[in-house]
Amino acid sequence: MSIPDPQAHLELPAQDAALSADALRALHPVQDMPDDSPTEALGLCLSGGGYRAMLFHLGALWRLNETKLLKDVERISSVSGGSITAATLGLHWSALDWRDGVARNLDELLVNPVRELAGETIDASSVIEGLLPFTSVGKRVAHAYREHLFGEATLQELPDDEQREGPRFVICATNLESGVLFRFSRPYLADYRVGTIRQPEIALADAVAASSAFPPVLSPFEIDLSEADWETVDGNVLVAPEWRGEIKLSDGGVYDNLGLETVWKRCQTVLISDGGGQTPDDSDPPSDWPRQSLRVLKIIDNQVRALRKRQAVGSYRLGLRRGTYWGIRSHVADYDLADALEVSQDLTRELAETPTRLKKLDSARQENLINWGYVICDTALRKWVKPRLERPKRLPYPGR
Repeated sequence: MSIPDPQAHLELPAQDAALSADALRALHPVQDMPDDSPTEALGLCLSGGGYRAMLFHLGALWRLNETKLLKDVERISSVSGGSITAATLGLHWSALDWRDGVARNLDELLVNPVRELAGETIDASSVIEGLLPFTSVGKRVAHAYREHLFGEATLQELPDDEQREGPRFVICATNLESGVLFRFSRPYLADYRVGTIRQPEIALADAVAASSAFPPVLSPFEIDLSEADWETVDGNVLVAPEWRGEIKLSDGGVYDNLGLETVWKRCQTVLISDGGGQTPDDSDPPSDWPRQSLRVLKIIDNQVRALRKRQAVGSYRLGLRRGTYWGIRSHVADYDLADALEVSQDLTRELAETPTRLKKLDSARQENLINWGYVICDTALRKWVKPRLERPKRLPYPGR
């Protein structure tokens, strides 16, 4: 695989990308996944970003499937809106009709169900209903996920990667108590400071609700693990009952808004699909405490995302990892691909400004977001990963 230029498609200053190998290794902590060095495995990261990211990732997965790369992915890590798409894919993985390395029924099992959810507004109603006694906003969001996508499925219905049934799906949330990543997967859920629960029978809807509990309105999601069989290993320092009971979780993007960390420490080849937002410029930022605090949080989020991008793309250049990055704010022209699919930059800019909400999107917006994810994923793959791929003959939705 070719190693991409870190100055392309990231909009980062040249000096920001020119980091030494030692500096890049220092950008991410190693204590969270203290297992071993990355293998030759192929990993995929799906960022957060509400319905916007959820649909954008659909387009990327559509193209990955066509190129036969989807079947080769060994680990899929996701946060927030990306977790909705990833969990739906994971739940139906065993039913995919693989022929010649391509899932022929991906639209039926993944695209159509996710698009049906995108036709419903679930955040506003969940906030209102969450004010009622004996419930919460997080529980109402989880209820909506059960109703529209997951039913009563648990993490144990995801593929068993140890038995080579499919990829390891890692759904990431943030533990507000320990301040680090909280990982849901079939073999275990874990917080490196708190401990591990093997073979968790956690509802898939609950894991996704925790991963997508973006603050302040949908956070926190509370999960009671006081009766679980916790395992203590080296590095667990928060092992008293108060840390292993009713745990308050927030959006995985609070800690890692690209879903990068759990793939980065395991896989030598890393593909990153970023449907996240960006803090807009404001010549007159608010001075009142609530709105100023919200803007400060957005700026922090923006900086964390930029650091993760820099870590990834700089490492591609130095040969520490293979792969590529594509984002909803990328520009096709920046990849310098001679026969790239043509897009309207004005339209893609408008799509990138879709609010980070779980709010109903009309059919045209849905199809354009899917098309855009497909186009920019194709551009990045053909430039940096599989340069011999044929140019696609049509978009997922040619009329858009």
